[in-house]
Amino acid sequence: MMKKILYILFVFATFSTVAQTKKISLEDAVLGYYKGLYPKSLSNLQWVKGEDVYMYRNKGNLDFFEAKKNKKIRSLSKEDFNKAGADIKRIPYVELVTPRFLVYSKQGDKILFDYKNNKIESIDLPDEAGNPDFNASKKVVAYTIDNNLYIATPSDSKITVTDFKDKNIVSGQAIARSEFGITKGTFWSPSGEKLAFYQKDESQVDDYPLVDITVTPAKLHNIKYPMNGRGSEEPGVGVYDLTTGKTVYLDLFDLAGPNHYATNLTWGPNEKYIYLAEVNRDQNHMWFNQYNAENGKFIKTLFEETNDKWVEPEHPAFFIANGKNQFIWLSERDGFMNLYKYNTQGKLLKQLTHNKWVTNDIVGFSKNGRYAYIVGTGKDPREKHLFRVDTRNGKMKNLTPQKGTHRVLLSDSGNYFLDRYNSVELPGKVDLADTKGKRRKNLFTAENPLKETGLPMPEMLSIKGEYGDKLYARMFKPADFDPAKKYPVLIYVYGGPHAQLVTNSWLGGASLWMPWMANQGYIIFTVDGHGSDNRGFKFESVIHRHLGRVEMKDQLHGVDYLKSLPFIDEDRIAVHGWSFGGFMTSSLMTKYPEVFKAGVAGGPVTDWKWYEVMYGERYMDTEKQNPEGFKESSVVNKIKNLKGKLLTIHGYQDDVVVPQHNLALHREAIKNGIQMDFYLYPTHKHNVRGKDRVHLMTKILNYIKENNK
Repeated sequence: MMKKILYILFVFATFSTVAQTKKISLEDAVLGYYKGLYPKSLSNLQWVKGEDVYMYRNKGNLDFFEAKKNKKIRSLSKEDFNKAGADIKRIPYVELVTPRFLVYSKQGDKILFDYKNNKIESIDLPDEAGNPDFNASKKVVAYTIDNNLYIATPSDSKITVTDFKDKNIVSGQAIARSEFGITKGTFWSPSGEKLAFYQKDESQVDDYPLVDITVTPAKLHNIKYPMNGRGSEEPGVGVYDLTTGKTVYLDLFDLAGPNHYATNLTWGPNEKYIYLAEVNRDQNHMWFNQYNAENGKFIKTLFEETNDKWVEPEHPAFFIANGKNQFIWLSERDGFMNLYKYNTQGKLLKQLTHNKWVTNDIVGFSKNGRYAYIVGTGKDPREKHLFRVDTRNGKMKNLTPQKGTHRVLLSDSGNYFLDRYNSVELPGKVDLADTKGKRRKNLFTAENPLKETGLPMPEMLSIKGEYGDKLYARMFKPADFDPAKKYPVLIYVYGGPHAQLVTNSWLGGASLWMPWMANQGYIIFTVDGHGSDNRGFKFESVIHRHLGRVEMKDQLHGVDYLKSLPFIDEDRIAVHGWSFGGFMTSSLMTKYPEVFKAGVAGGPVTDWKWYEVMYGERYMDTEKQNPEGFKESSVVNKIKNLKGKLLTIHGYQDDVVVPQHNLALHREAIKNGIQMDFYLYPTHKHNVRGKDRVHLMTKILNYIKENNK
């Protein structure tokens, strides 16, 4: 009788588990964010500029909370917006909020809702406007149309900052193809009185032909693309004065040579000076220079940095509040990104930190300047934490001791921060904390959105890589994993600089298609090898002049680890990656053809001579300087070795890894009688986004399943 009862209970429990499992499709996994399969958080969370008050969207309203007592002090509804004349159907996404007004976009225009006086102002922008940059102090917006720069005001007046008929002169946009931490082209001064902007002369840059096939007949679309060793852009910096309406240009540094890089533009606190980290084209010498913002004259070089591999400034100078013209510079000069305190005479006052881990950014200062608040990995390079650093002596305190990846929002005063964090075990939390490390209050805890899907969670591990270094890895097994079975493997790879795939965050940093694919009977494996981010300069720079050499060996160490596991079918190992990962996939398939049975390379670099100047010359130098390195790394040279099934994919409008890479690879395959597969996305750029991504991932994973048998 007892056995019968236990059997019934077992059947009931099994039925309950099945009933609770919501099977998801690949489409669900690819569009997971829109399908509610990623952890929720507080929407539109941000600080009110200049106040210890935070705001977020709550049940259709915007709720404001005073941080000291965490007390709600204001709530704005859709009706409040519409009473002021907003004419909205739902609360919009707020881009900026001040103690008086908030800013959002509507049909491309900037809308200012003065919630104190119940008024709406609109700064109208032309339909073709791009790169909008709002100036809160003066309530104006800098923007670009084509190659020129303009400013819009609430009175509908249009200020023309530049008016170049020559399309080769481009103002107000990011330069150096967004390398060196450059993500935009306009920089308002602290008071908002002046606008500094990047300008580039692309006269010497080759045209590259892309083809628009959506019209009849197809139309040529030339882009400017500076290829390795060829003509590059000339940088410039202009300064526009809102009061005088005049523009001056900085007399950029001659010693850096032609085609050099003017990076990390920084306004000095009194607005008299602009600072630039200028780098020579070889990217092995940096000068930190001071300029007069009123007449553009070069004043002096404050300090220099050199390295026989590369120097890559990625951050502006951070001026210390009330710091008597002192600033903090982030540098890898001792092997890890650390903090160095200088004065504006160029004197190094103190190396503030000596961490053997990576600092990622400075997010602010205390009001009196005593403390700097930095984000860095801490001792585990897979994590992100907030630290308080004393600007006098460098003493540090970790303000986010909870394990995981923390994304913080610091109040302007530096008194409080909003901590959004997650980990492999934790879907997500949002806490309010003070920077003394004494108070912390949970505002939101996310539920596990996958608990009823039957998707597996990742296993986090480490292996030994080339040189015996520890490499961090991640593995997904099927939810119904049977250790007695033999499973095929899909290795997902990137392998290049400025990327880290394995992190202590939700799903270990993986995309949802990976646990979905695991449930199709696969082991999904990823390892971050040499060259990847957040491991320090030595770990990253061993790739110099030989991209792919060490990175591939690290992936093979991963293969060796997999083969040591009893449940791995070592005859069924596939590999997939995109961009640098596409380069790695096609390189692995042709350098080690006996190891991999199938592969899919998306947007692959196949020969570094066709890649851009800024990134390519940093890591490979030019083909003239490094002919052996280019020959060794070329996939085109190795395609004759291919034995497994290889599919390469490209966006026909790719302006990052231009289609020449993929087409040239197939031309060489044809010449050598090599059969391989190709798929084109005619209207997409460097990646395939939106609903078409479902098509992409279906194509990739079906190819792996069909050819890794």
